[in-house]
Amino acid sequence: MDKTLISGLKREDFQATIQGKQTDLFTLRNNDGVEVSITNYGGAISAIMVPDKEGVMANIIQGHDNIQSLMNSPEPFLSTLIGRYGNRICKGRYFMNGKEYHLAINNGPNHLHGGPTGFHARVWDAEQIDDQSLVLRYISAYYEEGFPGELHMIVKFTLTDDNELCIEYRGTTNKKTIVNMTSHGFFSLAGIGNPTPTAMNNICQINADFYIPIDENSIPTGEILKVEGTPFDFRTPHVVGERIDADDIQIKHGAGYDHCFVLNKREPGELSFAAKVIEPVSGRTMEVYTTEPGIQFYSDNWADGFPGTHGATFGRRSALCFEAQHFPDSPNHPHFPSVVLKTGEVYRQKTIYKFGTL
Repeated sequence: MDKTLISGLKREDFQATIQGKQTDLFTLRNNDGVEVSITNYGGAISAIMVPDKEGVMANIIQGHDNIQSLMNSPEPFLSTLIGRYGNRICKGRYFMNGKEYHLAINNGPNHLHGGPTGFHARVWDAEQIDDQSLVLRYISAYYEEGFPGELHMIVKFTLTDDNELCIEYRGTTNKKTIVNMTSHGFFSLAGIGNPTPTAMNNICQINADFYIPIDENSIPTGEILKVEGTPFDFRTPHVVGERIDADDIQIKHGAGYDHCFVLNKREPGELSFAAKVIEPVSGRTMEVYTTEPGIQFYSDNWADGFPGTHGATFGRRSALCFEAQHFPDSPNHPHFPSVVLKTGEVYRQKTIYKFGTL
C-alpha cells in the first residue's frame, strides 16, 4: 500500500502518536482506478479520487492533507465519522428509564455530533483487510461525553468495483444507551480547488415526501411536514441554489438547507435509494443508498473559505452533505424512530455512496 497516491497525499503526513495511539492514512483502490483515502483519526475521509466525464481525476471530498491540520480544522466534523449521536439533542438533555442524562453542549444551547471530543476526535484502531476494505474499531467509555454504557463500535469501509463506497456500522453496549452514527462527508463533485467551486449549480434529488422542520436553534419542532409546495421538495431533481434563499422560515432557520428528510421506505431498515446529486460541468454524479430512516441534507452554509488539502479553500456552500441517520433530537420525541440500543442488541447501519458520470 505504499504506492504513490494519485491524490498527492502522503501517508507519513498522517502518522503521529495521539491519545497514546498511532494515526495513519489508509488507501483503498478498485479496478477502475478510483482511490479513497481514510485516516483513523476520526475516520476522516481525506480524498475520494474519481473521474469526470472526460476521465479527468479529481478529489471530490473536502479534507486536510496532514494530521495537524485535521485535528485543528475550523470545521471539526469535516468528512469525519460522527458519534455517538449525529445531529443535535436539545440542551444536551434527555430522559431514559426515568433518569435525566446531560451531554456536552457544543452548538449554541445544544449538543451536536457527539460533543467536542466525540468519535470525530478519537483515534480508532485500524485494520486494512485488503486493497478495497478498511475496518475501524473504537470503544467509547462509560459516560464519555455524558452517554451511558460502554459502546463497542466497528465501522467497515469498502470500495467496490462498481465505484461504491460502502460504510457499514456495527455496535454493541453493556448498558442501555442511545446511538445515531453517520459519516459527515462534505462532497464537492466539481473537485476541490482554490477556491473550491460553488455547489449551488448541483442538481439534487431526495427520495422523501416529508421533512422535519426546526426551530431557530435547529431543534426539531416535533412536526413531520410534507415537502410538497416548499423549497424542500426534491422528489424530482432541482438545482440546489434555485430555492436556497427562498422567503421561507425553515430556510431562514437553517441558513439554507440543514434539515433531516424522512426517507420513503417500504419497511424500516431496508437498504434503499435516498438521494442523487449531479455536478453538471464535470458530469460527475453521486447516488446515496441507506438503511437509515433519514438523511440530513446540509448545504455547507457556514464555511468561510478556510484552507484544506493542497491549498484548496472551502467557501460557503462549496459542498453538499448527505448524512444518513436517525432524526435529530429523537430521544426527546417519542414518535420519532427509536435510537435506544439495549444490551444484547446490535446497532447496524449500511450506507452507500455510488460515484459515476453522466
